[in-house]
Amino acid sequence: MGTLLRPRPLAHAAGAGDATPSTAHAVVVSGGRGRGVECQPHRVRRRPGPQVAVATASWRRRRETVVRSDFAAGGAATMGDSPQALSDIDVVSRVRGVCFYAVTAVAAIFLFVAMVVVHPLVLLFDRYRRRAQHYIAKIWATLTISMFYKLDVEGMENLPPNSSPAVYVANHQSFLDIYTLLTLGRCFKFISKTSIFMFPIIGWAMYLLGVIPLRRMDSRSQLDCLKRCVDLVKKGASVFFFPEGTRSKDGKLGAFKRGAFSVATKTGAPVIPITLLGTGKLMPSGMEGILNSGSVKLIIHHPIEGNDAEKLCSEARKVIADTLILNGYGVH
Repeated sequence: MGTLLRPRPLAHAAGAGDATPSTAHAVVVSGGRGRGVECQPHRVRRRPGPQVAVATASWRRRRETVVRSDFAAGGAATMGDSPQALSDIDVVSRVRGVCFYAVTAVAAIFLFVAMVVVHPLVLLFDRYRRRAQHYIAKIWATLTISMFYKLDVEGMENLPPNSSPAVYVANHQSFLDIYTLLTLGRCFKFISKTSIFMFPIIGWAMYLLGVIPLRRMDSRSQLDCLKRCVDLVKKGASVFFFPEGTRSKDGKLGAFKRGAFSVATKTGAPVIPITLLGTGKLMPSGMEGILNSGSVKLIIHHPIEGNDAEKLCSEARKVIADTLILNGYGVH
C-alpha cells in the first residue's frame, strides 16, 4: 500500500490582501518507486498588508475631516460635496476672517483715540456707567459686524433704560457674542480674563470701558469680581454675565453658575435673559480664524425678578433653553 503524504502549499510572493492560487503536490510511495500525483489547486486568503491598513486609515481621516468641515461651515457643506467644494468654502471663510480682524483693528485704532480723549471727562462726570465710552464701543461693534453678517434684534422693548441698573445674562457660543451685544448700546460691564487686557488697543479699550478682570481658577479673584459687580450695580451701573462660564464647544447650552443671580438678589436688580442664535455657526468656538457667512439673531426676554438666586438661575436658563430648542439648537 502506498502512503499519502500531507499536501504542502508552495510559497508565492503576493501583494497585500491578494488571494493567490497555490499548487499542492503529493507522492505515493510504493516499493521504493514514487509517482507524482497532482492535487486540486486551492486558494489561500492572506491578511491585509500594511499598505491596505495605511490606505484605510487615511480614508477614514479624510472622511472625518469632511464631517468637521461640514459642521464648521454651519451646514453650508454636505457629505455629498466634493473635496474641491469643501476646500473653496474653507478658503472663503478664512479670507472673511482675515478681513473681519483687519476691519475691527482699523476701526478700533481711530475709536480708541476718541475714548482716550473723552476719558478724563468720563471719570469726572460718569465714572461708573461710562456712557460715552459705551457709545463709542457701540459704533465700533456696529461698523465691524455690519460688513460681515446681518443682525436681527427681537424684544428691544424689554431692555431697561441705561439709567436703570440690571444684571444681563446670555448663552455663550462664539467670540462674536461680545460684538453682537455691544450693538445694544447698554452700559453693562463684562467680565473678562486678565490676559485679554494685555492685548494692544482692544485690551486698553476694555480698561477704559470698565470691564471687570478675572483670573480663572482663582477663588479669591472670583470673589473679588462678584463684590465689584455688586458695588457697580448699587452705584447705578449694569453688569453682564455668561453664566455657562465659557463658550460652548458643541453649540449646546451648558449648566449655569449662580454668580450672576447672587448679584441680582443682593442688589434687587432685575435679570435680563438674552438668547444668541447663529454666532456659533459663523465663528465656532476654537476656530476664531474663520468667519462663515450667515446671520445672527438676538432675542431679549422679559425681565425676571426675585430674591432666590437658585430660582432666578433656573428660570433664566429655562427661558434661554426653550428658545434655543425652538430654533433647533441643543441643550445639555
